[in-house]
Amino acid sequence: MSEGSDEGRRIDPLDPDVSPEELAAEAARDAGVAVHVRPRFEPGSKQEARAERRVALAFTVTLLAALAFAGIYIFWPWEWGEDLAWLYTPLLGLTMGIALAGLGFGAVLWAKKVMPEEEAVQERHGGSSPAEERALTKAFWDQQYNGAIRRRRVLGGLGLGGLGVAILAIMPLGGLIKRPGDALFTTLWGPGVRLVRSDGTPVSPADLKPGAIETVFPGVPGGLRAADSPTMLIRVRANEEVTIPEGREDWHYEDYFAYSKICTHAGCPVSLYEQQTSRLLCPCHQSQFLLTDACRPVFGPASQPLPQLPIALDDEGFFIATSDYREAVGPAFWDSGKEIA
Repeated sequence: MSEGSDEGRRIDPLDPDVSPEELAAEAARDAGVAVHVRPRFEPGSKQEARAERRVALAFTVTLLAALAFAGIYIFWPWEWGEDLAWLYTPLLGLTMGIALAGLGFGAVLWAKKVMPEEEAVQERHGGSSPAEERALTKAFWDQQYNGAIRRRRVLGGLGLGGLGVAILAIMPLGGLIKRPGDALFTTLWGPGVRLVRSDGTPVSPADLKPGAIETVFPGVPGGLRAADSPTMLIRVRANEEVTIPEGREDWHYEDYFAYSKICTHAGCPVSLYEQQTSRLLCPCHQSQFLLTDACRPVFGPASQPLPQLPIALDDEGFFIATSDYREAVGPAFWDSGKEIA
């Protein structure tokens, strides 16, 4: 104990030989604060070691779950059509939940089982805290650091838990810097791919009456679940005059036309057809597209026409695509509307 702690002498807060306990005791006396601090368990006891191990274990679980999250995010098959793709999102949620639960359990156990228990009583006062109370606060946290945080098991576990949380936060950002390649320009449609209904049955010209509309999908594995592939097969009425853009003379079959169901404004499904005005409507934001003029937008926030899918009939008389979409499908972006080479 420092000589400055003798009765009648003041402790110098800057004296390196003064312990946090001594400084805290004198600051508490000067501030008129009744403070009682005691460890949760006897120092060096089995109970204390067990509590430290539990805290470290909880933070270690956080790290392991975060590493599992990273592994699933990078290596697990996620594209529709792959056998285990349906587990991708549930596993990400499960591992993230375990990691956060481990972090929460570790923090609670640390506060309840490792950090010393303190009881302090002081009357309320106005204004800023006096110098003695500020010294008391500093001494308290010094004591916590020396008594709990510096313990290797707890400090190591805390580091592992922090690393796990950092992994959870950083990994999803990797998807933002990955080059998309041609993913924005290609769908599952292609030469010879049949137009099928949601139940997988192909569509023939006899299935649609004049003025009818049918939502179709690529007749390939995963086609029913591909978010960028839903298409509207429409049969215009006999008295409707349709303007065919140059170069698209062979993109339709007689009075049957196929256009993307994905609105070029925000990606909502264009699902309404108004026969009397020959307009397709997006119910989300009220965009309207004129069917008889290559689905040109005539009302609402959409700025680009709906991409057209070239179609024909196969040898069995069912509709097929003759190619993929020639334009990017979905909400307008920097080169939406440009024909894909």
